[in-house]
Amino acid sequence: MASRAYVHYHHADACSKARWNARETFRFMYDRPWQHVLDFYSNAVEGKLSVLHLFEPKKSLVHDDGKTQGKPLETELEISARKDGRTGRWERVNFKIVLSYNGASFDGWQKQPDLHTVQSVVEKSLGGFVDERKAQLLKKKCKPLEGRVLVAGRTDKGVSALNQVCSFYTWRKDIEPVDIEDAINKDASGKLRVLSISKVSRAFHPNFSAKWRRYLYIFPLDNAEPLCESGKNSENDESHGKTTNGLLSEESTEGGILSEDDELETEETRKVNGLEVVEKPSDFSVSKVDQLLQQLQGKVLSYKMFARDTKAARNEGPPTECFMYHARAAEIRLPCSESVEGKRVMCVELVSNRFLRKMVRVLVATSIREAAAGAENDALLNLMEASCRRATAPPAPSEGLCLFDVGYSDFDPQTSLIL
Repeated sequence: MASRAYVHYHHADACSKARWNARETFRFMYDRPWQHVLDFYSNAVEGKLSVLHLFEPKKSLVHDDGKTQGKPLETELEISARKDGRTGRWERVNFKIVLSYNGASFDGWQKQPDLHTVQSVVEKSLGGFVDERKAQLLKKKCKPLEGRVLVAGRTDKGVSALNQVCSFYTWRKDIEPVDIEDAINKDASGKLRVLSISKVSRAFHPNFSAKWRRYLYIFPLDNAEPLCESGKNSENDESHGKTTNGLLSEESTEGGILSEDDELETEETRKVNGLEVVEKPSDFSVSKVDQLLQQLQGKVLSYKMFARDTKAARNEGPPTECFMYHARAAEIRLPCSESVEGKRVMCVELVSNRFLRKMVRVLVATSIREAAAGAENDALLNLMEASCRRATAPPAPSEGLCLFDVGYSDFDPQTSLIL
């Protein structure tokens, strides 16, 4: 059996400029004014502004209601009923819940002990709507009276969502969607908001019924450190880490931790004994990132090199394959106030049938690294065949990531935000 030929990644690979190593990429990502991105997502969750207004022409998306193949609810219930004619408790009522939440206020979606997560807040709010049989079962097991929700996609700590989809079912017939909405909003403390609740077929599953997901990543383009009169960053302030166009000094990132997958030996940019200095880029082109991402569109590819924290059993074959419907990047401006010009940011839009763990954040960081180095447009495709995940960059900060929406009908390219 012939051994597979792997493409080994080296920082010295042919590019117009030298690539950043993992530590340098990490510094470039995190030395950014992330606060105005967090403020923007917070305002979007509260309904004070719309993400769609950031794009030209102005977008107006209509989300489907999750009904299987567009059939009426009554028809779906008839189709999904058991063939043996059983009724009674089998006829449960299924609710589709669309939420928005500020990722900075939660420790991710998934319920975990002693952590403030979105799932724990929602399920606690639904405790008053469970049927009597389940309530007795929970009491017998000495568990709190909580509902159980299924979700379209679990988000990590710090990741926001503007149209997250989950579902909740009960056999009680006296519950109306407005009752559930009021209960969740009451317990959410303004950090989570219900956008809509509708009754759907019990065959509806927010994850398995979904045909695509859309993520947005907003990356600040302005440097964190103010420029001096000379146009260069100050290098005399010993109380702060030295910064050059977004690259932090060694001292300023001592508290930062890279995962085992992302840790690389640090390449010295200055050779010993006063030899030649290795030139490394200080910025990147948004248009180049756009060109790199466009190569992923319309292809079924294995993104295992761009995944993190996945089980060994899911590192090979179909579990790592995704079909990318849309992958683009563009420079936009986030609104600040009427008297202040918006902040310059890069917005990355990715639409795929599925996403692996931390895949979006690694794709964004790797695209920026390759764009800064002047790599060829097929650089991301070549990295698919790498032999080690260290070939890709460490994940970009979670603050910039947002689950924008989930689709249950075929993806329409005309609904793309970045054309």
